[in-house]
Amino acid sequence: MNIKFTTKVFGAVAAALLLSTSANAAKCGKVTIADMNWASASLMANVDKAMLEAMGCEVELVAGSTMPTFTSMNETGQPDVAPEIWANAMADLVDSAVGAGRLHIGNIAPMSGLGEGWWVLPHTLDAHPELTTAQAILARPDLFPDKEDPSRGAFHGCPAGWGCQLSNQSLYKAFDMEALGWNLIDPGSAAGLDGSIAKASEQGENWFGYYWNPTSLVGKYDLRAVDFGVPYAGDDNWVGCIALGGDNCSDPEPSAWINSRVNTLLSDNMYYNGPKGAMDYFSARTWPGTVMNEMLVWMEDTGGTGADASVEFLSSHGDVWKPWVSADVAAAVEASL
Repeated sequence: MNIKFTTKVFGAVAAALLLSTSANAAKCGKVTIADMNWASASLMANVDKAMLEAMGCEVELVAGSTMPTFTSMNETGQPDVAPEIWANAMADLVDSAVGAGRLHIGNIAPMSGLGEGWWVLPHTLDAHPELTTAQAILARPDLFPDKEDPSRGAFHGCPAGWGCQLSNQSLYKAFDMEALGWNLIDPGSAAGLDGSIAKASEQGENWFGYYWNPTSLVGKYDLRAVDFGVPYAGDDNWVGCIALGGDNCSDPEPSAWINSRVNTLLSDNMYYNGPKGAMDYFSARTWPGTVMNEMLVWMEDTGGTGADASVEFLSSHGDVWKPWVSADVAAAVEASL
């Protein structure tokens, strides 16, 4: 073998690949993605990074959180991508920015099954399949005894200072839960709330209360969302009364929990100048809630970061993500793992 010749050929191929990659990166340019400060959003940001790099972009992850990221995008156009913006509290601001063309919604619902509400453990429904709605559960406080007062049921609300504490106070009043034999329990902290669920699951006890999805805890303990048995009673009732708390909401109407609005937001530059296929990717990129929860459990159990989890997800869930992109991009992503 002519080693000198072979080395030249390999060098030429490597140079060609480098030039090709550089040309693609130059065409796409630099893209910034908000690496939000919670697990699901960080995982999503790292997966978005892998996809856009496979499309030829130079991608930088920047620290983010809901309001600061939105404000920066709205005022400066940076970062280019916010993978998971929970927009309920600022829906008017988001709609105004989108209406003015400063921002764009890349995906109106980047995950399935997400949201807040009331939950029970699966073994409770296995033993009592008749508990199909909140009303059915509320008629059976005896199944969920308060450890401090076993004659009454325990409904686990939110810790003091959380916005959901106020909403649960109002719903406790709206569903007349005190008269039905229920106590509203303040878990004291996030750890207290999580601990109450973990203990009930491990000891085979019944548990009823507030939680949200996606979370590792919903995935780990297979929490089941409760059907409120009534429709959402409107923004006037929720925003103007329920969200204000029991002390400031004198006559709340029973209601399902307000729908959680979660969007993927894109900058104007990303929307118009992003790489070929990027908009199709973002619009197709809807994570199944069960898969997201599985990944959140993996992160918690292993101590893995969003970057670690992105490799695990891309390696083990090709059936989920490959339909989001072209075959060429999928091959490039797999080659990068």
